Amino acid sequence: MAAAEHWDVVVVGAGSAGCALAARLVDAGRRVLVLEAGADHRAVDDFPAVLRDVATLGAATPGHPANWTYTGLLAEDVRYPVVRGRGVGGSSAINGTYFVRGTPADFDGWAAEGNDLWSYDRVLPAFRRSEADADFGNRPGHGADGPVPVTRPVPDHPVVDAFAAACAELGFRAEPDKNAGAEPGHGPIPVNVRDGVRMNAAMAYLSPRRGHPGLSVRGDTRVTGVVVEGGRAVGVRTAAGVVRADEVVLAAGAVGSPHLLLLSGIGPAAQLRAAGVPVLVDLPGVGAEFSDHPDLYVTWQPRRRLPTPRGLPPLATALNTPAEGSPAHGDLEVMPWLKPFGKVLVDRSEGSALGGVAETLRHPGAVLRALRGASLHRLLDQARRRDDLYLAVALQQEDSRGSLTLTSADPLVQPRLEYRYLTVGSDRRRMREVVRLAAELLRTPGFAPLVAGRTGLPDDVLADDRELDRWTRRHLATAIHLAGTARMGPDGDPGAVVDQRLRVRGVEGLRVVDTSVMPRVTSRGPAATAVMIGERAAELMTGG
Repeated sequence: MAAAEHWDVVVVGAGSAGCALAARLVDAGRRVLVLEAGADHRAVDDFPAVLRDVATLGAATPGHPANWTYTGLLAEDVRYPVVRGRGVGGSSAINGTYFVRGTPADFDGWAAEGNDLWSYDRVLPAFRRSEADADFGNRPGHGADGPVPVTRPVPDHPVVDAFAAACAELGFRAEPDKNAGAEPGHGPIPVNVRDGVRMNAAMAYLSPRRGHPGLSVRGDTRVTGVVVEGGRAVGVRTAAGVVRADEVVLAAGAVGSPHLLLLSGIGPAAQLRAAGVPVLVDLPGVGAEFSDHPDLYVTWQPRRRLPTPRGLPPLATALNTPAEGSPAHGDLEVMPWLKPFGKVLVDRSEGSALGGVAETLRHPGAVLRALRGASLHRLLDQARRRDDLYLAVALQQEDSRGSLTLTSADPLVQPRLEYRYLTVGSDRRRMREVVRLAAELLRTPGFAPLVAGRTGLPDDVLADDRELDRWTRRHLATAIHLAGTARMGPDGDPGAVVDQRLRVRGVEGLRVVDTSVMPRVTSRGPAATAVMIGERAAELMTGG
């Protein structure tokens, strides 16, 4: 690395937000260096098959080289593997391609808390600019010529038909476009897919700009801290030395970005001192109150063997609805899986379905430790029961809050992730409601002909609040939609880490641009919102 190397902007992390940000800054004439800890793939065809194939989530299995596998403490004594994308594209390269915007109420809620630059009207142009919507691109509120292809495949499948019939029988409205900002209901899931390929953010934003003189991307480059001189960020530290830039942007995700802040001495002073990190800026909000989507699975046995859709994501349709008495815009979600768990984990690049999982579980070290306990047994049990299908149920606006804390000054030591799921009574009540809703859907005349019976959730447990709470705790999982670990907020907000232009308080020339900055997780999965954050940040950095 040349000693005189200097960039206009260095972006740490080539995930959903980082790719969008870097591309738009290059378009605006900035010289941008993107540093990615994982592998770099230049063109669509350069990505391994497991990352391209939308039909598999093989790269999301714990321990796969395309992800970081963290240990999450979902509740007391409930450990769970928390998988985040590693490599260009970030989590958009390994996820289920669910590309649903947050709701207007989500963003207007952010604005009401003093972040008026992030109201729905202010972020809508960034959403439109990001997408090439094949279904609604010619309608108001949508984009037709953006970098991210958006489609709504509706497979000819008995579960899709049964789920739609069941939702209608229970009185839920149809929602043909979940990105229209309309009232919630049941309908197809928008996905970032083209011809069976998972079109991740690196494919959409970076690949078309490879060779541009203003863009450089370096894979396999782990950043270990931000270099601050005289109160200003002037670069980042890597194993190869210091990279200097006029501006530093952390886009390493809702775990990676706050971890880098803490390692750099930016965070709660007492926590930093306890970990042996010199305090640069006392920012109590770093990692302090994150939110996510607690979820779990109501499993059922089909009466007959059902077809396995080819070349399609495992999730095709969703029901969003408010909980009883809740003002949230669809804070409960139910999604039927179209494939058994084992078939979703097929890694075609390795030619095995569950072999990758089994090999991961034999691997020594941190990954194995992360998978010990009840969550490991659930994973293995689900993998063995290959014929079971699932209704994934989730709470989309939790009242409980988690924390990310630094445990060591060593960058290779993971931070501690404590979710504290279901610690608030309103969350337990709504989780019971969505589990019972899933069971009711399975009993409807539209769905019942496919269902031989629920598996693992007896009627007596379903009927008893206390027993259902115990069952929920035993089966608890997470959607891995972390948000708010370095949230935005106005002056005077003691928990705000960045202002609404995403500038880190107390350090000039340093921003965070990813789901870390969200005041709370959106009421839908955050993939589309993460891309929008990158688009919107580029506007704010170039005078928008």
